[in-house]
Amino acid sequence: QVQLVESGGGLVQPGGSLTLSCAASGIIFRFYRMGWYRQAPGKQRELIAQFTGAGTTSYLDSVKGRFTISRDNAKNMVYLQMNSLKPADTSVYSCTASAGATYAYWGQGTQVTVSA
Repeated sequence: QVQLVESGGGLVQPGGSLTLSCAASGIIFRFYRMGWYRQAPGKQRELIAQFTGAGTTSYLDSVKGRFTISRDNAKNMVYLQMNSLKPADTSVYSCTASAGATYAYWGQGTQVTVSA
């Protein structure tokens, strides 16, 4: 059974930082492409960061330069370091995994709220 469990969300002031973690189980982690989505109330889900293959990464323009995705294959973990957070970053963040062209597995998500 595939499980993705996120942690690390919370309330942070504008300009602050958070690191989200995602623990994966039930998959051969090193063979999976991993990513992070977010979805705010009333808005579409958006892919904000992902590994695109051979260790390369891609980011949504609005988070480029502020967010960094990383992974530890030995620990079956993927991380999202978020710096210079803005109120517009308030959302539920979920990690996702894919063995092919589309993302097939999702975590429950963790809430990130950026507010003074």
